[in-house]
Amino acid sequence: MNVPNALSDQLARSYDVDEDDLTRLRRRLAVTAADAGVLDVAYRTVDSPVGMLLLAATDAGLVRVAYAVENHDNVLQALADRISPRVLAAPERLDLAARELDEYFSGRRHEFDLALDWRLSAGFRRDILGRIRGIGYGHTATYAGLARAAGNPKAVRAVGGACATNPLPVVVPCHRVLRTDGTLGGYIGGLDAKRTLLGLEAAV
Repeated sequence: MNVPNALSDQLARSYDVDEDDLTRLRRRLAVTAADAGVLDVAYRTVDSPVGMLLLAATDAGLVRVAYAVENHDNVLQALADRISPRVLAAPERLDLAARELDEYFSGRRHEFDLALDWRLSAGFRRDILGRIRGIGYGHTATYAGLARAAGNPKAVRAVGGACATNPLPVVVPCHRVLRTDGTLGGYIGGLDAKRTLLGLEAAV
């Protein structure tokens, strides 16, 4: 997985290549791989108020947003295992996603217009994530309320499971889902990240 990037890093160490040269080399590799049709998953990282985020996309759309606490190397390996081993750092392929996230974190964007690749979710969890996507900026829902809306009031834990395995946090705003008593519940990026996002949206 991600062999071209590993090779470019090794070459950089061997020949004392500076960071700008390494960036240009990676860009050329990404373009060449895309032109040859061998780039199935492109990724980049972006800094944010909730830490470094990994963004990954396929031709179908954004497929993964991952917090640092999820371990980005593990996330990339999982993408290679579940989607394709042809994973490569290709920042330009994610420029739009990075720009929309920057606009969101600066308060200038209240909803995302990105194409999404949902292949990492299925069944009830996919249904719940679709419902979560409809929770508006500055609003919240409850795990119990989502279970009722999905036609299964007893499935509160399953709703929690859908949130805990959301492959697209922030963009699919599971941070807006709270317990019935108004407390935070869990969050894939940690409770500090959840508080930050809710505070940004003035939802609590």
